[in-house]
Amino acid sequence: MPGNKRVVSKQLGELLLERGIINEEQLNKALKTQKERGGLIGQVLVMLGYAKEEEIAQSLTVQYGFPYLPLECYEINIQAMKHIPQNVAEQYNLIAIDKMGDLLTIAMSNPLNTQAIEDIEMISNCKVQVFVSTMTDINNAIKKYYQKK
Repeated sequence: MPGNKRVVSKQLGELLLERGIINEEQLNKALKTQKERGGLIGQVLVMLGYAKEEEIAQSLTVQYGFPYLPLECYEINIQAMKHIPQNVAEQYNLIAIDKMGDLLTIAMSNPLNTQAIEDIEMISNCKVQVFVSTMTDINNAIKKYYQKK
């Protein structure tokens, strides 16, 4: 998605250190755990209890310039959701939240997953605008809104 993000050369762990969310020891333990088990560093930090999902999401917005959108108070456009099948939303942990013309706005927990964005553009035949949200917010929205359909 050209033009929508700015890239900061710092790693997420460095940003979390600078912001005082984690300390050096916690980062090292999380990196070791990530090496052993896999996964994204943000998810590992949350799993270990060192950071909250919101802190990770907000740090991603600082790092890459994606806007943060907490979904718990956001009314999702049901018509927009119809452009993404539930299994795809669950697979990529994302949800369509609005649509204007051929621009589909989605919230996702990992905005760096370019494959997911490309797949959504292909499935929906729309350009995609990305917001960052927490994994929990997105999972809750998927459960809530796909049940309504």
